[in-house]
Amino acid sequence: MLVIPAIDLRNGKCVRLVEGRLDRETVYSDNPVETAKHWQRLGCQYLHVVDLDGAFAGEPRNLAVIKEIVSVLDIPVQVGGGIRDLSTVESLLNLGVHRVILGTAAIAQPEMVRRAVERFDEQIVLGIDAREGRVAVQGWAVESGISALELAGQMKEIGVKRVVFTDIRRDGTMKGPNLEATGELARGSGLKVIASGGVSTLDDLRRIKQMESAGVEGAIIGKALYTGRIDLKDALAVAAGREV
Repeated sequence: MLVIPAIDLRNGKCVRLVEGRLDRETVYSDNPVETAKHWQRLGCQYLHVVDLDGAFAGEPRNLAVIKEIVSVLDIPVQVGGGIRDLSTVESLLNLGVHRVILGTAAIAQPEMVRRAVERFDEQIVLGIDAREGRVAVQGWAVESGISALELAGQMKEIGVKRVVFTDIRRDGTMKGPNLEATGELARGSGLKVIASGGVSTLDDLRRIKQMESAGVEGAIIGKALYTGRIDLKDALAVAAGREV
């Protein structure tokens, strides 16, 4: 199982929001590049970067920072936030980004997602952010009316193989992930699932690891790492099946 630290970018800084709300922001670092290097030094094998400004604006706003992060790391990076056309997908991959996460585009432009998958295969990842089981888009500001499982099924039909699933009500709350919904999505869709939102203890990670056989292959951790509630080295040990 992969443990993936998260770097959320807003105004060039590394921040965390609670339930995706801009009025509940905490700035953890003025230097996201150094933060990325720190997580790599501690042993992480993958990094998750979200352009929050881009998610709300509908187009990337932190490309310079993303480019620098990718250039200084030896580990792969996946990026989401405001990626809503094929040229942006291509630009990010040309920067060295390993995987691109498409969320709003899956609702608004499924044909574009299909073309992206045809060209870039598993470098395209579906991002599903759900509130009360319904997908939210445009920086989580708009509810689409479609269920997470329904969207996952539609995207699987056009070739998507992996999804990052976030329960918005849990994100940044330190209340634990929505394991029931995560498991239902993995089993119901047959997609590989990366769990996100609310991971706050090593026990959360142990429970997610128990879901590997259902197709849950990783967990994204944000606030718990930044507050010190979870030590990354311990988290990596749990992911590797070592007792901590």
